[in-house]
Amino acid sequence: MNRSEQLLILKNTEKWDVIVIGGGASGLGTALDAASRGYKTILLEAVDFAKGTSSRSTKLIHGGVRYLEQGNIHLVIEALKERGLIAKNAGHLVKNQSFVIPNYNWWSTFIYTIGLTVYDLLAGRLSLGRSKYISKKKTIEMLPNVEEAGLLNGVIYHDGQFDDSRLAINIAQTAVEKGACILNYTKVVNLIKDDKNQVIGVEAEDQETGDTYNLKGAAIINATGVFTNAIMKLNDTVYKKYIVPSQGIHLVFDKSFLPGDHALMIPKTSDGRVLFAVPWHNRIVVGTTDTLIKKQSLEPVALESEIKFVLETAQHFLAKKPTRADVLSVFAGLRPLAAPEEEGKKTKEVSRSHKIIVSETGLITITGGKWTTYRKIAEDIINKAITIGKLPKKLCVTEHLPIHGNKTTTTLDRENHLYIYGSDIPSIIELQQNNPELNEKVHPDHEFTMAEVLWAIRYEMARTVDDILARRVRLLFLDARAAIQSSEKVAKLLAKELGHDENWINNEVLNFKKTTKGFLLSEFQ
Repeated sequence: MNRSEQLLILKNTEKWDVIVIGGGASGLGTALDAASRGYKTILLEAVDFAKGTSSRSTKLIHGGVRYLEQGNIHLVIEALKERGLIAKNAGHLVKNQSFVIPNYNWWSTFIYTIGLTVYDLLAGRLSLGRSKYISKKKTIEMLPNVEEAGLLNGVIYHDGQFDDSRLAINIAQTAVEKGACILNYTKVVNLIKDDKNQVIGVEAEDQETGDTYNLKGAAIINATGVFTNAIMKLNDTVYKKYIVPSQGIHLVFDKSFLPGDHALMIPKTSDGRVLFAVPWHNRIVVGTTDTLIKKQSLEPVALESEIKFVLETAQHFLAKKPTRADVLSVFAGLRPLAAPEEEGKKTKEVSRSHKIIVSETGLITITGGKWTTYRKIAEDIINKAITIGKLPKKLCVTEHLPIHGNKTTTTLDRENHLYIYGSDIPSIIELQQNNPELNEKVHPDHEFTMAEVLWAIRYEMARTVDDILARRVRLLFLDARAAIQSSEKVAKLLAKELGHDENWINNEVLNFKKTTKGFLLSEFQ
């Protein structure tokens, strides 16, 4: 996947069948669905793939236990089916993760055991494992740092855990392999309409060169997530709010706060939300919050009230109490929830189901949804384009389509941090063998090597330090300070590969340090 090659395809194509705006989970999934059906497809992302919401999730591919509690059976069944399909189609990135719910009263034991048994039944043949009651002794064994005071027993269940931005990159690669043109740093600045006010294309600007392109297409898809309202401003004559952004934050800690392989799930926190503590890349990710916010941002920042909530809840359920000083990184993400019909609804009352809107102009917009159902969302979008006469009928083929890198990954495989590259592992090892200097670690405290940085530049369309350290090797999400310390080394290799000068290196390091401010947590506040 090479940006120069993709630009060449853009310049040599007169008309597209499908133009997708937005390179997050829904947009990339839509591009893959369209290209795999044989439609001439282009995707345009203003910044980097998965820069927003799609790299800032709780790292779970799940049916949604809490949606079951809310009675949203349809969403749970759909998500459980998709969870099973992703596990098969992207086996290198999705793993079967066991979760333990510690119970401190007998009523919880009964409710969760029954509820999770229903959850398993809804998954059918795609179930990842059977839920069951476990004793207090077994609960402590599985969660060595769980708070033992008042603990009665536990319930264990299974869901999927994954690396979100790595999956996004692999979906982009798969779409390219299926004939799609995929471009990052190419911003849609306007919609092109005909004399009947129908959207027939987009005006896009290359953010690196300033070049602009007028692209014509049959079906124009708006998959811009939390930035949906901005594209709709270009489309509508009367402004309407289509999405409401909800913020979720996560704190990252050392593995010592949750040793072992099992995740902790708290189904009912003090304010009724769910809290997860999930093992991820040899760290622990703890979250999430659910706070409606007024403005969307590419770099959302965790609110002090959110940080306090996550810390206090984690301290309540963990024997070794995490403090502000223990936080290695904090990341905030925005969920693009479909705007409710009634004002003033709480976030947990706003539907997580996706919604497809067809404007009078013919623009097709996707709102809501979640990572787990990205494939089904994409299928529904292209089917809608067919239904309204934008595309000739062709059947969806993504249900059993392997994603780039797909391979069955064992627990033993996962002991090598390169497991996320799946079938690309031998090529990365070959890079290291041919260039011994690439064996150097990106940071002495972490396993990532400079070979992975070079791989990201040459084959994964990484253009900036942020692209590499945030979304290709994930160091910014795992240890913000280590990422800052590694930024100059990464910038120098980028400059060498992409032909930039010393001035670019200095600016790039400076820009990255500005980006990292939201990932750092001061010890005292």
